[in-house]
Amino acid sequence: MSPRLILILAFVAVVSAAGASVITWLAVQPQATPISGSGTAAINSSADEEQRRHREEFFGGNSDRNIRGGQEMKPRW
Repeated sequence: MSPRLILILAFVAVVSAAGASVITWLAVQPQATPISGSGTAAINSSADEEQRRHREEFFGGNSDRNIRGGQEMKPRW
């Protein structure tokens, strides 16, 4: 292999590694918390509403379902 080809391959490897690290950094970065009174709460209200509704569905359960007729859990002692 010629030295020029080795340099080109090394350059491509460095550029692709840098690109992958930038993409990973952007994907992993935490979202900024909204500052009180900045008006960003209106933008995130739909996402907050969706999270609240999902949490209520998961932990709240179905109030119409009878859960007393099933098997009860017993302590392990």
